[in-house]
Amino acid sequence: MEIILIGDGGHSKVIQDIIIAEKKHKIIGILDEKYREIHKESGIVYGPLTNLSQFIKRGSKVLIAIGNNQIRKKIVREIKLDSNQFISVIHPSAIISPSAKVAPGTVVMPNAVINANAVIHSHSIINTGAIVEHDCTIFKFSHLSPRVTLTGNVMVGEGASIGAATTAIPGVTIGEWSVIGAGATVIRDIPGYQKAVGCPAKVMSAEVQVQPLKGGV
Repeated sequence: MEIILIGDGGHSKVIQDIIIAEKKHKIIGILDEKYREIHKESGIVYGPLTNLSQFIKRGSKVLIAIGNNQIRKKIVREIKLDSNQFISVIHPSAIISPSAKVAPGTVVMPNAVINANAVIHSHSIINTGAIVEHDCTIFKFSHLSPRVTLTGNVMVGEGASIGAATTAIPGVTIGEWSVIGAGATVIRDIPGYQKAVGCPAKVMSAEVQVQPLKGGV
């Protein structure tokens, strides 16, 4: 399958390595607004996002290779593609239960584990070495950083960002667009749009500011 990546930063570099490791797909284009004109290197076309339509006509699949959750959502809104036009990539070293579900647009990085009946919604990031235990639900545009551990039946709301090496005990909910600091231990529910840090994780006074988007995704 031919793939177009949107974004050419550090996160994109990791995704490019995963696609090479998978040996299933071919990157034909990398689009980023830092490019003003189209140019070609090693068989890959580089250019601004405005050139996306010419690739879509070829039946290529799209993956948004940007780590920022809000920007991924913004781009999904702007490019207005059907869900079946996005693709997920999964590193060969990741372990995915046959009963788990990974939606299009999601990236699963090296040594991640997604166990029985877990559901990962679209455009999420399951980063290196993260563990998603049984019956967890990760909603759209979320990011589990390296070595995050979600024990059974944890729910992560849309756009939430879970810092590296965070652990969440069974049954807790982390609300939409919340940010959990690295190394935290989540032992109780965290409301949406909040920042929480520490062991156990405690909500800080400042709310997370999310850029408003008209309509829904």
